[in-house]
Amino acid sequence: MARPVLVVVDVQERLFNAMDAERRDDMVANVKILVNAARRLDVPVLVTEQYPKGLGRTLPELRTVLDDTPPFEKTAFSCAGATGFLDRLSALGGDHVILAGIEAHVCVLLTALDLLARGVRVSIVADAVCSRRPANLEIGLAQARQAGAVITSTETVVFQLLGAADTDAFRELSKLLR
Repeated sequence: MARPVLVVVDVQERLFNAMDAERRDDMVANVKILVNAARRLDVPVLVTEQYPKGLGRTLPELRTVLDDTPPFEKTAFSCAGATGFLDRLSALGGDHVILAGIEAHVCVLLTALDLLARGVRVSIVADAVCSRRPANLEIGLAQARQAGAVITSTETVVFQLLGAADTDAFRELSKLLR
């Protein structure tokens, strides 16, 4: 069975403020839903930060749901270039990565391409990613799809992780999706 891992890519203070204002708040709300679902269902969560000295840390409202998850700091655009990231993914047995974060056409896309090249299944949560411009978001998602990534939604991911409606987890998590 596939072992999913949620990866939250570079949702940082200075990057967030530069994102498409029409999408960014919904993106953060959806990332929070994904993290809460992952926590409830024992899905590992990895977090990255692109050059935090210059771009700030992960948004405070996300840090609260991420608890003490230490971020992988990076200067490479792909998360695969962050020291220790691939080792951690391998140690978790992650063969299916669910990507959310910033920016869809740069760090999210390049991470997807690197992971696909390594034989990892990749899903990108379209309503939990963002770019500065809508056109770049669409280009990033299209290129990822062409390369073999599955483009999906927050709600779809949560229901896929749940698998069934007759559980306490379903009753708890379905409230987040209303």
